[in-house]
Amino acid sequence: MKGMKLAAAALAASLLAGTSVLAQEYTLRFNHVLGPSEPFHEGFLKWAERVAERTNGNLQIEVFHSAQLGVEEDIIEQIRQGANIGQNTDAARLGNYVPGIAVVNGPYFVSTIEEAYALADSPTMQGWQTELAEQHGLKVVCFDWVQGFRHFFTNKPIRTPEDLAGLRIRTPPAPIWQESIRALGAEPTAMNFTDIYPGLQQRAVDGAELVYPNITAANLNEVLDYANETAHILLVNFQVVSSQWFDNLPQDYQTALVEECRAAGQETSEVIRQATEEAKATLVEQGMTVIEDVDMDAFRAAGEKAYEVLGILDAKNKVHAEIGK
Repeated sequence: MKGMKLAAAALAASLLAGTSVLAQEYTLRFNHVLGPSEPFHEGFLKWAERVAERTNGNLQIEVFHSAQLGVEEDIIEQIRQGANIGQNTDAARLGNYVPGIAVVNGPYFVSTIEEAYALADSPTMQGWQTELAEQHGLKVVCFDWVQGFRHFFTNKPIRTPEDLAGLRIRTPPAPIWQESIRALGAEPTAMNFTDIYPGLQQRAVDGAELVYPNITAANLNEVLDYANETAHILLVNFQVVSSQWFDNLPQDYQTALVEECRAAGQETSEVIRQATEEAKATLVEQGMTVIEDVDMDAFRAAGEKAYEVLGILDAKNKVHAEIGK
C-alpha cells in the first residue's frame, strides 16, 4: 500500500513537472527605429498578437518603437550575447558579420517584392543565414518585410549621379550603404534615423535616402523640398533574434515565430505599397516637388561600383542566378 502511494506521488510530481515545462513563458523584447505611425509598427504588433495566440500566451513579443531600447548597432551586439531582444535590421548591418549578405542592400539588387521573397529559396542566402546563426549568434527569423523603394530626398533636384556631387547624404553606418551612396555620386554621412531632422536643420547633412512613409512619419518634408525618384534600393528588412535564445524555445514556438513573422511581413509589405502612394500624395499636397525624370540607366551603371569596391560582385551575380534574375 505504501509503495502504491509513493508511486502515485511520483506520478503526480512527474505530471506537475511536465505541466511546468509546457507552461514555461518566454518574452522577446523587439526593437525598431521607426515611429508608431509607420506601417511596420502595426505589422510587428500583429506578429506579436498571432504568436501569442499560437502559443497560448506563453511566447510574448513586446514591441518598442522609435529605438526605445537603444541604437540598432548596440541592440545587435546585445542579441549576439544571448539577450531576449529582437531587432528590425537590414542586410547592410548584417554584412558587418557576414560580408556577402550585404548584397541584398546594394543598388538595384532586387526590383520587385516578388524577387525579394524569392531570396528565401536561394541556397547562398540560406548559407549566409546559417553562418550568422552559428558563428555570430544572430538568428534571422525572416526577411519578408519589404519597406519599399528608397529615393534621394534633398533641397535641390537630382536627375543624374552628377547632380549629387558634393551633397552629404545621411546613411546608416554600414559599408554597403556608404559605398552605395558614394557610387551613386554623393558623400555618405553616417547618422541615426532619429537624428536626421535636427541634422538637416543644422546642415550637418544635405539630404537623406529613405522611403516615402519615412518622410511623412518623421515630418522630414519640413526640412526637405525634393523627392528624387531614383529607386536605388528596394529595402528588404530582416528580423533577427539571438540564436541562443531561439534554440532554447520549444520547437512549436520556433515554428510559430517564423511562420507568423513571414505572414505578417508579407501582409505589411502590401500595406507599404499603398502607404507609399498615400505618403507621396500627402507630400505633394504639402509642397514637396517630385522629380520623376531621373536617368535610371546612369544610376544603375554607377551603382555597380559599390559591389566591385566591396568585393561582392560575384556574390551578387551568384544570388541573381539562383533566383533567375
